Amino acid sequence: MHIHDGAFSAMDLTARHPRTGELLSTVKFMVQTLAAAGELQRDLQRELTYDGLRAAETKGNKGGRRPVVTATKAAAVRAAYLDGQSIASLAREHDVSRGAIRTAVADLMPERAAVHQDVPASELAVALDMPGKVADFYSRPNWTTRSAPRSTKA
Repeated sequence: MHIHDGAFSAMDLTARHPRTGELLSTVKFMVQTLAAAGELQRDLQRELTYDGLRAAETKGNKGGRRPVVTATKAAAVRAAYLDGQSIASLAREHDVSRGAIRTAVADLMPERAAVHQDVPASELAVALDMPGKVADFYSRPNWTTRSAPRSTKA
């Protein structure tokens, strides 16, 4: 392996000792040094990114993609959802995806509302949407386990 450009372009990273055939210690040292420098550079870049995100957050800016359903549309969407309009029809009406509508009404959805109430998790309804034998297995009222190990043919 060779470094093709830069200050180390003349160094051969596959150089071996003529008698023992081991990598030269200078090659090992250079590879470790270059790896450490690369790791340091990645860490520094990561810290700069986090510092920039924190600075933007203190200014009131939020990272990430802007929501498709704007704040003015969100009020109308939420009111229509509470009136019983479906997510699909709201998505067609506002020309956005169903996921965008779900994001706008996330705290109003039934599965989120049950979590916010003081309902124990064991009493929440669970819907199984699995095909065939898997659903049959999980919907059995009494599960039985084998107590004896399976026999294997010798």
